[in-house]
Amino acid sequence: MTTELTVLTLAALLQVVQFAVMAIPANLELGVGKTLSPRDPERLKTPLMEQASVRTGRLNRAMMNHFEALTLFTIAVVVVTLGDQSTATTQTAAWAYLGARVLYVPAYAFGWVPWRSLIWAVGFFSTVTMLVAALI
Repeated sequence: MTTELTVLTLAALLQVVQFAVMAIPANLELGVGKTLSPRDPERLKTPLMEQASVRTGRLNRAMMNHFEALTLFTIAVVVVTLGDQSTATTQTAAWAYLGARVLYVPAYAFGWVPWRSLIWAVGFFSTVTMLVAALI
């Protein structure tokens, strides 16, 4: 397995961890009656995550942000792998992406300004680096 595929697997496992880190406090705060419900707007009155604490809401947004970032990163890994373009640059960029995504969780949860945005940018530009490197 290429380094990039290994990192993609670890990034997917990070997503699983992020789900648990968000879901456990959400269930404790909101109760399983709400979290297991169909979440119909007329029943809840306000969206479920708006009823959660600030930190749990941030953990949810960090998780959703990783779903978005993981889509582009997956494309980059597929392009690099199928194009047989794995290099030290793409491997380093993949690890930088994962490191940034790991740091992004506490940065978002604890409201590290402006660090959260800078950490996000490292992950984003690492992915862009992989895509551009695959073309060169």
